[in-house]
Amino acid sequence: MRQIVLDTETTGIDPNEGHNIIEIGCVEMEKRRLTGRTYHQYVKPDREVEEEAISVHGITNEYLADKPKFSEVMEEFIEFIRGADLVIHNAAFDVGFIDKELERNGYPERIADICTVTDTLALAREKHPGQKNNLDALCRRYGIDNSHRELHGALLDSEILADVYLMLTGGQTSLVLAHEGEEGGMNQAGVIHRVQGDHWELAVPRASDEEMKEHETFLALLDKKSDGECVWLRDGSEGEEVH
Repeated sequence: MRQIVLDTETTGIDPNEGHNIIEIGCVEMEKRRLTGRTYHQYVKPDREVEEEAISVHGITNEYLADKPKFSEVMEEFIEFIRGADLVIHNAAFDVGFIDKELERNGYPERIADICTVTDTLALAREKHPGQKNNLDALCRRYGIDNSHRELHGALLDSEILADVYLMLTGGQTSLVLAHEGEEGGMNQAGVIHRVQGDHWELAVPRASDEEMKEHETFLALLDKKSDGECVWLRDGSEGEEVH
């Protein structure tokens, strides 16, 4: 399945009050792996960015002054996402803005005509009822490194959301067991880092002693996060731990 993890930044919170999209960020996944294909575009709005919004994403009116209008990038953007399942956190917000921009610019289709949508906020609320489920809270919950996220940004947030989505849906994130300190591995704090696409096909015929130790550390982390329910640490007979 082709999926596009998407995020936008805007001039304000309500498209029906004339607010515009000012940044679009997308990362592509196929078969639950990042392909390396992205779409990223800043957009010049029809109105000024509100100060409150600037404090969130840091994108100023001056920075956007020479950027293309939505009408100029609309076709390219639609072509990138067409036919995919869009993975969005609080999808109603982003889809509402995109649909309003399409309407303003006379485009005949809406997101529902072009893509399916998966809302990770709805997934998170179902899985973690009564808890904070914003992106920062989910990163803390799943041990995903977002220390470089000082301000919101559409492309950065979509990259982080890809990791969150994979953890939310119970699959392995794009990580490998690497030597301590290597990019894409697990550091001493147990923080998960994303790996680049050229690592995914790396074959390791036999794990080294160090890799086995890191594997055991990872399983211990899973066991802790699942309240002792990590099946790989049990032999399946009487719930006894595997030694």
